[in-house]
Amino acid sequence: MRVKTNTARMKYVRKVRKRAKGFVMGRGKLFRTAVETIERAEAFSTRDRRARHRRFRELWITRISAAARQRGMSYSRLIEGLIKAGYKVDRKIMADLAIFEPKAFDALVEMARKALGAGAGKAKPVTAD
Repeated sequence: MRVKTNTARMKYVRKVRKRAKGFVMGRGKLFRTAVETIERAEAFSTRDRRARHRRFRELWITRISAAARQRGMSYSRLIEGLIKAGYKVDRKIMADLAIFEPKAFDALVEMARKALGAGAGKAKPVTAD
């Protein structure tokens, strides 16, 4: 028995053309070029999605570091103190606390100070004069 692939092939072509909608010139009209462009676009989207996660983590760490410095503690000492105290707060939440809930962030800093010991992290808070 002879099997034709016309139905399956046309379904695949329609799927590719739908995904290539909006591409300019042959990239949206010519099948082979559209397939290549879609593969490339998917590779870039995967790469850039992972890069976006890295950039956000950098941003959160910068915000936490700035807030911790205002309270007289470095970022690394703050994280070390929270780990020793047994608290697991992710950086996104800590950055939000630093901006929107300063009292809660102050409590985290105090917990980190207590966990680090009596002499640790007692520098004066930086004030803007």
